[in-house]
Amino acid sequence: MDMDTERTEAARRTRGDYVGATADELRAKTGADRVSAGVSQKVLFQRRGTITLDGDRLVLGQWDGSTDLTLRRADITAVGTRFTKLYGRFLGGLLNAGKPLILDTTTVGQVYLLIDRKEFMETTRDREWERHITAWLAAEPGR
Repeated sequence: MDMDTERTEAARRTRGDYVGATADELRAKTGADRVSAGVSQKVLFQRRGTITLDGDRLVLGQWDGSTDLTLRRADITAVGTRFTKLYGRFLGGLLNAGKPLILDTTTVGQVYLLIDRKEFMETTRDREWERHITAWLAAEPGR
């Protein structure tokens, strides 16, 4: 693989499209919203944009419409992929590949993300992103 191909591949791995919501936003959803989510997850996840892991920051582009949410390593206290009471296996398509990426943050609380979600297949790149973010967090001196 030549250098340009390697750079392109590395950029693809650390950039993606997300739909997201905070735990508080998911908690506020109604039963009707959850039923509608069986057709489209965008009912539950009103935030959408581009996620980028770039050096010293993780950026959720267009988090508040036109404003990005920028998270530094110190802003993220935990990362994982799992089903919860707020987003269970039924909503995630019954597959482990549908588990949301959950970030515990000091800035906006708990954030649920579906990255590069394939609507029909009910798959995401969330587990891959969990590995990227975990490695990125571990690279910080003192962690």
